Amino acid sequence: MKVILMQDVKSLGKKGELVEVSDGYARNYLLPRKLAKQANAQAMNEYKNAENSKNYKIATQKAQAESDKKRLEGKVFEMKAKAGQGGRLFGSITAKQIAEEIKKQYNIVVDKRKVVLETDIKEFGTYSAEVKLYTGISAKIDVKVTEE
Repeated sequence: MKVILMQDVKSLGKKGELVEVSDGYARNYLLPRKLAKQANAQAMNEYKNAENSKNYKIATQKAQAESDKKRLEGKVFEMKAKAGQGGRLFGSITAKQIAEEIKKQYNIVVDKRKVVLETDIKEFGTYSAEVKLYTGISAKIDVKVTEE
């Protein structure tokens, strides 16, 4: 019997998947506990619509990430910071500050956890960073730190 899972079922599948199970398992365990529903015509139609919606959403997110990558790739973001003697900064330039600068300059919202710095930025100079926009899509940017 084909059923569509309503919740994650261990050793069977995740929520929303279409799986083939024995009739007894479906009638006596999955259906009474509302872990799954029988894959009739209406349920199959809903399943196909949900799949198409999910695929469309993924495609649009991927396309947006590609366009954002083209806009960001190779750009230099200038950050100003106060420093003490010897060019050492008071504190450091963080991924959060870089994400805010990207939003301010290009209106691209980037989560601070998606900005990957090679080293901590604690001195003046130019540093490279990677901005992860989507799975497998990332842009390389440069961060130039100057004195205020």
